[in-house]
Amino acid sequence: MVTSAQIRAARGLVNWTVRDLAQRSGVHRNTVTRIETEATSPGHSLAAIRAALEAAGVIFVAENGEGPGVRLKKERY
Repeated sequence: MVTSAQIRAARGLVNWTVRDLAQRSGVHRNTVTRIETEATSPGHSLAAIRAALEAAGVIFVAENGEGPGVRLKKERY
């Protein structure tokens, strides 16, 4: 399960605003904000948000002893 902190961190990695993420995921920006602040449960919108961030190169990392996190894919040259 992707956490709200991971979404915020992932958005920061790709340098997107809430509006950018909303446009790229097809989710209303208020929904993105509510998910990031845990004001609502993510529901079906989370899949669209995650897909948009993954398409931008974000990898969601499961707990690895330090907790869940995010990183960017390594570029291939």
